[in-house]
Amino acid sequence: MTVAQRWVLTLTSLAAFMIALDGTIVTTALTTIKKSLHSSVETLEWTISAYILTFAVLMLTGAALGDRFGRRKVFVGGLIVFTAASAACGLSTTIAELITARAVQGAGAAVIMPLAVAQLGAAFPPEARGRALGLSAGVIGLATAGGPFVGGVVAQGLAWQWLFWVNVPVGLLVILGVVFFMTETHGPQARLDLVGVVLTTGGVLGLVWALVRGNDVGWTAPETLGSVGGGVVLAAVFVLWERRIAAPMVPMRFFGDRAFSAANFASFTLTAGMYGLLFFLAQYYQQVLHYGPFGAGTRMMPFTATLLVFGPLSGRLSERFGERFLTTCGLALTAAGLAAIALQTGPDTSYPALVPALVVTGTGISTAIPQVQKAVVGAVRPQEIGQASGVFSMLRQFGALFGTAVSVAVFAASGSYANVKTFSDGFTTAMGVGAGIAGAGALAALLLPARCAAAAGPASPPAARPQAVAATTAE
Repeated sequence: MTVAQRWVLTLTSLAAFMIALDGTIVTTALTTIKKSLHSSVETLEWTISAYILTFAVLMLTGAALGDRFGRRKVFVGGLIVFTAASAACGLSTTIAELITARAVQGAGAAVIMPLAVAQLGAAFPPEARGRALGLSAGVIGLATAGGPFVGGVVAQGLAWQWLFWVNVPVGLLVILGVVFFMTETHGPQARLDLVGVVLTTGGVLGLVWALVRGNDVGWTAPETLGSVGGGVVLAAVFVLWERRIAAPMVPMRFFGDRAFSAANFASFTLTAGMYGLLFFLAQYYQQVLHYGPFGAGTRMMPFTATLLVFGPLSGRLSERFGERFLTTCGLALTAAGLAAIALQTGPDTSYPALVPALVVTGTGISTAIPQVQKAVVGAVRPQEIGQASGVFSMLRQFGALFGTAVSVAVFAASGSYANVKTFSDGFTTAMGVGAGIAGAGALAALLLPARCAAAAGPASPPAARPQAVAATTAE
C-alpha cells in the first residue's frame, strides 16, 4: 500500500468500527439503562430501534450527498454529527433524551458508512481491493460481534454512559485524520436528485417502520400493513422516477448486473442470520446458562475472534479463489453453524458444547463479508462506487432489521421468557430459521460470476467495468 492508501484504510475502518459497535453495544447494557433512567421495556427498545431507523432510512441520501458535494467533505460532516450525538447520549438524563440522541447518531452513521466503503473502493485498484476490503470487514465484523461483550464489560464495570463517551475522542481523531490525510473524490451526479431523496426516504421509512414495529403491534395490524403499503408504493414510484431522469440517484441498471444483485442478496441474508444470532445469544447465556453481562460478553469471544482472523484472510484469498467460491462457502458455513447451534441448545447445554458451532458460524460470516463488498464495488464504474455502496449499506441494514424481526417473531411463536425451557425452545427455533436464511444466501451466491485466480490473470471485464480507479481519484 501507498501511504495515502494506508491512511484511507485506517480512517475508514476506525469510522466504520464506531458505527458497527454502536449498533450492538447497547444490547447487554439494556437492563442497566432501564434501571438508571426508570424506563419501561417498550420504551427501552427504542434506544436500539431509533438508531437503526435513521441509519437505514438516510443511507442513500448520505451517499448521494457525498457524490454531489464531495465524499471527504460530507464524510467529515457525518463524523461531526455522530460524535456530537455520542456526547449527547452520554449526557442524557431521561430516556427521551437518549432516544433522540440515538436517532441523531443513526443519521450521522447513515452518512459515514456508505462513504467509508466508497472512499475505500476508490483508493484501491481492483487487484488490491479484496485485501483492503477484507481488512476493513474484519474490523467491522469485530465491532459488530464484539459490541455485546464491550457493552457487558462497561455496564458491569463502569457506567452505561461510557458506552457513548468512548466515541468522542475516537471521532475527533478520525475527523482530524480525514481533514489532513484524505483526498477529495466525487461521484457522477451533476446535481442532487431532490425528488429521488424524498421518494427513497419515504419508501425506506415505511418499510423499516414496519420491521421495527411489526412484532410490537402485530404483523397484520393496520399500522404495519399501512406502513408496508406506503413504503412499497413510494419505492415503486422511486424506481419509475430513477428510470426516466438523466442523473439518477441510483441507476436502475445496477440491478440488471448479476454480480451486483446476487452479492447484495447474499449480503442481506448474511446480515440477517448474524443479527438474529447476536440478538439472542447474549440473552441465552444470561437466561439459560445464568451468566452475568460480563460473563455473557466474554463467552462471545470464540465467535468474535474468528471475525478478526478470517476477514483479512478472506480478503487475501479473494484473487485466488474468487468471490463466488468464498461467498458460497462462507454462507454455507454460516448456515451449518447456525443449524448446529439450533440442534445443540437446550436447558442442559453446556457452554463448551457450543464453542465449535460458534467458531464455524463466525468463520463463515467473516469469509463472506469482504467478498460481497468486493463484488458490489467491482460491478460498477469507479465513479459510481458511492452510489453502489449506498445501496449495499442500506440493504445490509435492511438485513439486520429483517433478521432481528424474523427471529423475534419466531421466538415469540415457539417460546417465551417464562422459564429456561421455553426460552431454549424459542431460541432453538429462531436459530433454525436463521440457518435457512443463510442457506438461501448460499444458493444466491452461486449466481455470482466466476472470477479467475490471480495466477491466471483477471477475467476480462465488460466495458462498463473499467479496472482502473484513476477517474475517481483524479476528480
